[in-house]
Amino acid sequence: MSPVSPEEDDERTLMPGEVPRPISEAERQAAANYSRNALPIGTQIGEFQISSLIGEGGFGIVYLVHDRSLQRNVALKEYMPSSFAGRMDGLTVAVRSERHAETFGVGLRSFINEARLLAQFDHPSLLKVYRFWEANGTGYFVMPYYDGSITLKEALVAEPGLATEQWLKRLLAQILDALEVLHRAQCFHRDISPDNILLLKDGRPLLLDFGSARRVIGDMTQALTVFLKPGYAPMEQYAEEPSLKQGPWTDLYALAAVVYFAITGRPPIPSVARIMSDTLVPAATAGAGRYSPAFLHAIDLGLSVRPENRPQNAAEFRELLGLNNPGQNTKLAADGPRADVVDVSARDPGARSWTQRAAIAGVIGAVVIGGILWWGVGGRKADTPHPSSASNVAPVAPPVQKPPVSPPAANTPAPAPAPAPAPAPAPISPVDKVPASDASSTAGAPPAIPAEAPRPPPEKVYDPRKVLAEVYAARDRTHAVSVSVEKAQVNFNRGDSIGFSISSSRPGFVYVLEVGVEAGGKSSLLLLFPNAVDRDNRIGADTTMKLPRASWPLIAGGPAGIDRFLVIVADSERDFTGLGMRKLGPQAYGEFPRNEASQLYRTYTGAKPLFAGKAKCPADGQVCSDAYGAAEFTIEEVAR
Repeated sequence: MSPVSPEEDDERTLMPGEVPRPISEAERQAAANYSRNALPIGTQIGEFQISSLIGEGGFGIVYLVHDRSLQRNVALKEYMPSSFAGRMDGLTVAVRSERHAETFGVGLRSFINEARLLAQFDHPSLLKVYRFWEANGTGYFVMPYYDGSITLKEALVAEPGLATEQWLKRLLAQILDALEVLHRAQCFHRDISPDNILLLKDGRPLLLDFGSARRVIGDMTQALTVFLKPGYAPMEQYAEEPSLKQGPWTDLYALAAVVYFAITGRPPIPSVARIMSDTLVPAATAGAGRYSPAFLHAIDLGLSVRPENRPQNAAEFRELLGLNNPGQNTKLAADGPRADVVDVSARDPGARSWTQRAAIAGVIGAVVIGGILWWGVGGRKADTPHPSSASNVAPVAPPVQKPPVSPPAANTPAPAPAPAPAPAPAPISPVDKVPASDASSTAGAPPAIPAEAPRPPPEKVYDPRKVLAEVYAARDRTHAVSVSVEKAQVNFNRGDSIGFSISSSRPGFVYVLEVGVEAGGKSSLLLLFPNAVDRDNRIGADTTMKLPRASWPLIAGGPAGIDRFLVIVADSERDFTGLGMRKLGPQAYGEFPRNEASQLYRTYTGAKPLFAGKAKCPADGQVCSDAYGAAEFTIEEVAR
């Protein structure tokens, strides 16, 4: 269908029951300000009708469109590399010169692949793609329209005091969770910056613009200055050297740079400029007094120039930032290093050894980026231990020295060659039994080793915190659940209220478990929601549920310590009966008393975590899903 201009809007084909609407002066002015590459308001592309222009970049145009089939507003992105392509007639996009045809085609395939990639993921902080297709010589994909949202950069500029440590931690927790989903599939964003993070109305961050097409085009045209954001791109993005591979650490550098911008109001010095002379003021200095030293140290590690000195994955960065459990870093120090966490606390992002400076002097190539000369760097920092340190390597035994062989005396016949040794008997398994009647056949063989008596399995010790972790570990990782906490720290002497909001990528039933802190260090597992007062625990996909509701307020009551929460969003309703649960307090929360819970836990042998409950399947015998998504969070109770 040909484009429809605002003047022709009254005459276009209407849906059943739709009445003509006059064009306002504001709409006429918006149409006049349109880019020459953007399609006019009213243009119909499939079932989508353009309502307005949202934005335009060098490689694409985003429109607000109305889905006339589903009667909803969505955003539509069109592939349009304006530097070498344009609108030929009507909807058709084509290159202006044949010499750009290959580049245009490669970029188009990358654009569609980006849409296909995003369509695979379902996470509250990752952009959704409803559909994508090719037509009119170009490509399109449709995504949600987030009305009233602003970028992180816009929010920080408008409200300089916004970026408190707790606020940043909530933001980072959700972004790192999204990055973990991407990285698990070996996908990397490679363009994280404050203007590529959208803050939705509910405070949730959304990662934008994976930029696949522009990266491919950048590789083909070598126009790198256009495609890398100075200050946010780490050194490995400037060159494809084998020793400078990109990976999760690439995105983590950019994310640390985003936090640095939030703390200081400016991006870090470009990474290529830091190679020879690193004059970057560390976050530990720039944010001293306003943020905790541990938090600032984690950001500085994330901004390490050398990739191996940064956190290597989202989980490691989350650990450094203290996002798993407040105070956990102190506990790790007291309990000794964990085998499953690489110790990066000793990494020094600022120091640079003499050997590294010498390696830099041996340059292997140069790239001019905005007037900055970049040299490839080889070698590891000599003063930075590798995660597998020498102290953990078993000593190598010295080689056995053979005695010298004297030459044979003259006229002495050479000794006859020694007979080949008989093959060694096959080793006998400790469980092999040799019948007495066959004893003669084993003459000369070593005696069988008696089988070791089987050891009884270690006794299962009930710990409510461990139980919570087991329920979380068994979650469906494709079902994204996120939680936004109103206050990460509450004062129980003041009677502060506790509140949080839950988002889920799929519809389901919400359950909230808690392990609080009790006097004497003992704690019990509680089912806070649903309860006898409030049983309405249904949640829709991509909707937010705010808890607690007015009928059952949660008030901090002490003692001081960390309250741990686990939110479950289950595909089917779950049954917690049979777990010794009893009603507690006026809201009739469910409590699992320690003695009964401990006895049940010790004797339980099922595959699913016991305290995740069981899926309630229909009485007619139909199979129902036992899967659930989950999210953890903590709230610290203090007395001030």
